[in-house]
Amino acid sequence: MKLTLHAFDLPLRHTFTIAYDSRDVQETLIAELSDGGYRGYGEATSNPYYGATIEEITGLLELHRDKIEGYSFGTPEELWDRLNPYLKDNSFARCALDMAAHDLYGKVKGMPLHRLWGLSTSHVPLTNYTIGIDSVEKMVLKLKEMPWPLYKIKLGTPDDVAIVRELRRHTDAIFRVDANCAWTAGETIKNAVALKELGVEFIEQPLEAGNWDGMKEVYRHSVLPLVADESCVVESDVSRCAGHFHGINIKLVKCGGLTPARRMIAEGRQLGLKLMVGCMTESSVGISAISQLLPLLDYVDMDGALLLRQDIATGVTIECGKVYYPDVPGTGATLTATAPRRDPVR
Repeated sequence: MKLTLHAFDLPLRHTFTIAYDSRDVQETLIAELSDGGYRGYGEATSNPYYGATIEEITGLLELHRDKIEGYSFGTPEELWDRLNPYLKDNSFARCALDMAAHDLYGKVKGMPLHRLWGLSTSHVPLTNYTIGIDSVEKMVLKLKEMPWPLYKIKLGTPDDVAIVRELRRHTDAIFRVDANCAWTAGETIKNAVALKELGVEFIEQPLEAGNWDGMKEVYRHSVLPLVADESCVVESDVSRCAGHFHGINIKLVKCGGLTPARRMIAEGRQLGLKLMVGCMTESSVGISAISQLLPLLDYVDMDGALLLRQDIATGVTIECGKVYYPDVPGTGATLTATAPRRDPVR
């Protein structure tokens, strides 16, 4: 098996701002695993909140290149277990490799990944489209630019309810709001009342990730469901979220790929939590991998590639929230490499 790494700068359609970050370009790393003429692709973006850099992810994968390339390919889960002792401190590196292994496995078997898992895509949730923080005028323009049945509104400003109220004037679409840790417990409880009247479906991660006492209070008093994001990073977080949140948002780069994500989904379902998978601002490589999990989910946020000015891959397509699957094996992703490439990586 051969490992090839491709690093890219992905220009965004608009400046993307959330409560603790703002960017015009997203750095990403594509891991390619090839074996017997088949190529599998996985992705991990940089992320300042989690301290993930392309240089660190690349360096770790290069450090363990011999172990990766020396593996006689069997299943993605076997590779994950084999490399976890060496990559366990960097979930982003594990994700890129695990995603590539799953894509490769599907291609070797000649079937889309979800079918190998025994799943049907006949009934899957719609994906939201994200409106990042900006002036309310620009947020309205972004909303009008992309007519959609379901929006996620990024919040974390002094005028959050007013922003949602103004956006509501321009669409009847369902709203979800994501405060990215920016609110207090009191603000959340108060805001939830107004937001429910404005047609908001749920609130994602209102408090700081470690504020479990605050979330317990909000859980008791909020009139809207609460979904964990920054509070649900790895498998051990799932059980703790029960009784503090009504649902969890699993992100592949945070937990380490499709292998642990499927375990988190199973545990969350057993605990009665609503299940969501979210994305970073990533290419169709990562988005196509997420799409394989849709039959298991209640909600999904997989609009990352739609936020790009130029994609670097093809795969699943999304129209007005609905996901369309190509009839090809693996995750459905193919690297096209049309975006500006960063410094070449071996």
